[in-house]
Amino acid sequence: MKSTESNRTDAQGLSTLSKVIAALACWAALAAPVADSAQADPSHAIAMHGAPALPPEFRQMPYANPDAPKGGRMVQGVLGTFDSLNPFIVRGIAVPQMRGYVIESLMARGQDEAFTLYGLLAESVETDDARSFVTFRINPQARFSDGKPVLAADVLFSWQLLRDKGRPNHRQYYSKVAKAEALDERTVRFDFGGQADRELPLILGLMPVLPKHAVNPDTFEETSMAPPLGSGPYTVTGVKPGAAVTLTQNPAYWGRDLPINRGLWNFDEIRLDYYREANTHFEAFKRGLYDFRVENEPLRWHDGYTFPAASSGEVIRDSIKTGLPKPSEFLVFNTRRPMFADIRVRQALTLLFDFEWINRTYFFGLYARSAGFFAGSDLSAYMRAADDRERTLLQPYASNIAANILDGSYRLPVSDGSGRDRPALRTALALLKDAGYVLDNNVLRRQSDKAPLAFEILVTTRDQERIALAYARDLKRAGIIANIRSIDAVQFDQRRINFEFDMIQNRWDQSLSPGNEQSFYWGSEAADNPGTRNYMGAKNPAVDAMISAMLEARDHGPFVDAVRAMDRALIAGFYAIPLYYVGEQWIARWNRIERPSTIALSGYLPETWWARTLPASPPNRK
Repeated sequence: MKSTESNRTDAQGLSTLSKVIAALACWAALAAPVADSAQADPSHAIAMHGAPALPPEFRQMPYANPDAPKGGRMVQGVLGTFDSLNPFIVRGIAVPQMRGYVIESLMARGQDEAFTLYGLLAESVETDDARSFVTFRINPQARFSDGKPVLAADVLFSWQLLRDKGRPNHRQYYSKVAKAEALDERTVRFDFGGQADRELPLILGLMPVLPKHAVNPDTFEETSMAPPLGSGPYTVTGVKPGAAVTLTQNPAYWGRDLPINRGLWNFDEIRLDYYREANTHFEAFKRGLYDFRVENEPLRWHDGYTFPAASSGEVIRDSIKTGLPKPSEFLVFNTRRPMFADIRVRQALTLLFDFEWINRTYFFGLYARSAGFFAGSDLSAYMRAADDRERTLLQPYASNIAANILDGSYRLPVSDGSGRDRPALRTALALLKDAGYVLDNNVLRRQSDKAPLAFEILVTTRDQERIALAYARDLKRAGIIANIRSIDAVQFDQRRINFEFDMIQNRWDQSLSPGNEQSFYWGSEAADNPGTRNYMGAKNPAVDAMISAMLEARDHGPFVDAVRAMDRALIAGFYAIPLYYVGEQWIARWNRIERPSTIALSGYLPETWWARTLPASPPNRK
């Protein structure tokens, strides 16, 4: 629908483009040089590359409304369930909003920049040009919700606890610290012992700070419904296991007037209502039982918002263009499984996915497709030739990077859209024959032992099931048996975490400043470590080397080359079948919720929204 709100979204698209250009220009600029032997003065902020966009005297974040009214309640509808309030451990399915809303970190991201942190619990940060250490000075006003001060001892306790008992990414990141010490009651310093990782000061800045006096290390790894104690703007005041969590504004919140918080955290209460099934989830939104939803299904976005409240304008739809790489969906091969160990099999199965038919039949042509993992951004290697620096980085691994991937001429297969593309089938069968498979009475079998090529696609949503069924139909034409197994979200998440699947659908969200988390996504060490996001089981020396190169990069140009080289190595590995991406975020909200007119580079931010006063009362909630 084209309305005032839609016109505003169009303007925001142009605004976002301007901000992308400005952010990248700022990112590319180098900070004032400091002698290697000297350390910089304490600063209000730290950027991964270049200088922070906002000066020390900044008053607010550009995407927040400092005059936003306070009060009211926002209800979020969440698809799925939970059995824990601890998001820092592998066990259980936790409520992610514990981060930020309840538990804070030393610094917080500026959502209009590629990767810049501004002071939160820490009033200042200090490092040297080599980034061999980082020192944080804690704000004297910082308090946990029980009134006790946040001290250096809490920071050191959190670092050690998460290093030893946290999620795999925390263990990996924080183990890089060679030495940690409290310089005084509110100052903590981390030394890195020569680690070639310029992101570490920022990684430590984002570390959640837990209260030493209220956390038992002996039971930390156990799932718990006990409300966590934090220093954030909200406290947990109600828990209905698996169904709902209530967060209430802490009236004594210490950080309310910080510049980074001005215009944020506007609701007195936030309730998270959980729904186990997608259709029920949508029907509840139509009835007004929760306030906004992020729409991920094109069919529903295209023709599902015809109910009376959407037609009358009570429900507003926002299409938001962000400056980030576009989130892409993939069918992921678990290469730990013998049937997917051969890259020729993975290449053949990629050829057999008919994107054109699926996009036209199911998604109204709303989706695009990219072979890489940074779609729609300057970091993507797809359809872009490697420059000299990239080629130098990849030279030791050149034998594993196809020439057409290196020169940018590689393209994903484009079918005739009929669902019966014969040239693609012939090419796929030729690859499978090279891999040792032959057709035998319409069943593809391994020549050596006559075992059929068969595997299971694990799904948990209607959309995933539709795609899997369409793909299984195409595979059947090649004599390949694909069984579809649909399970609930809890089982799906547990099997994904423990790599107990043949093939799943997954999405890796990316930023403009990828770093240590890339090891967690596809580093060799993560491949055998349940709880990481290396679902594909990639063990690729080229990928590992490119991650190291991006962490060592001091300037924007070499950093981009390292990211593109990594993207190229992943494309060349055929670890996942690219499905699709959409170029914008689809948000639907009831008009009792208002948002700022300026959108952040990262897109929608519910923490910047507020309650709009209406003459009518909102509908009764469940």
